[in-house]
Amino acid sequence: MKKILLSLLLLVVSVTVFPALPVLIRGRDSCVDVTQAVKLHEFIFEDDKKPSDRHFSAEPYKVLDIESGKVLKVSVRDYVIGAVCAEMPASFGEEALKAQAVAAHTYAERQRLRAKESPDAELKGADFSNDTEKYQGYYTKEQIKEIFGDNFEKNYKKIVKAADEVLPYIITYEDAPIIAAFHSMSAGFTESAENAWGAPVDYLIEVDSRSDLTAPKFREDKRFSPDELKSALEAAFDGIKLGDDFKEWLSVLTVSDSGTVLTAAAGDLTVTGNDIRQALALRSASFEVRCEPDEIVITTKGYGHGVGMSQYGADAMAAEGKSWQDILEHYYPNCTITKG
Repeated sequence: MKKILLSLLLLVVSVTVFPALPVLIRGRDSCVDVTQAVKLHEFIFEDDKKPSDRHFSAEPYKVLDIESGKVLKVSVRDYVIGAVCAEMPASFGEEALKAQAVAAHTYAERQRLRAKESPDAELKGADFSNDTEKYQGYYTKEQIKEIFGDNFEKNYKKIVKAADEVLPYIITYEDAPIIAAFHSMSAGFTESAENAWGAPVDYLIEVDSRSDLTAPKFREDKRFSPDELKSALEAAFDGIKLGDDFKEWLSVLTVSDSGTVLTAAAGDLTVTGNDIRQALALRSASFEVRCEPDEIVITTKGYGHGVGMSQYGADAMAAEGKSWQDILEHYYPNCTITKG
């Protein structure tokens, strides 16, 4: 039975100034980590087998607390609220928050079904853990109070209202919960799963998201001295050979229609854009390389892997008067919004 391994990079950005020292900056209006190390999320699914349980459950999620080692029961409502707080700024429009809530709920349902079909001994019977290096972000109410601070009442009320209105819904494709990928902002068009991860997914395809071009920090420069670039490339790619001229160490070879670097030359190696993104802690795999007299400058566009729903794009659609259904139907074409 053929298995496809998809590596999902969910709402991640890399530290710009100190790549070896992640710094978490949390604003009063958002639970989102503004800068953090790259997190790898992997989903294994079989292209000839769908989850056997077609209906999502109202039963609490079983969440492994990685600190205590205990499996906690978290209601669907509390989990969705905590996930939205962790993944989207409270300042975003209500319809965008609703779309995020449905995506978060869908993610959790897919993980629950996957855990039933292919149990992971490390989870100790849980559906997933609160390890944000492996699973969707989720905060408890106590954590949310700490992060929102003086704005807790206003922000929490807004997110709870949005989550409650859409709690009965998830996104499905052929009666199964979808891979509800999302990211902060695209490079102008979202990327296909095939280009990003090497395997096609019918509903994770390129869609227009040009409103992202006006998002904060859409374009950012990251500068490397020759020593910094050499150190990073040698640490990431075993056996890489770099010549004497640092200006020839890194170049873009092929780019997708959405702007993602598909292949790049790193020394004597041909690697993927995602390889370079991880090696150099870049904001996205949509980047350009230019040489200056004493350094290499890499300009990135967008923020995250670019697949699925753009959160800034969702917020722009909400500002235009679009509904949460409009947003989800745009970013996950060919899918169905299913009520439990």
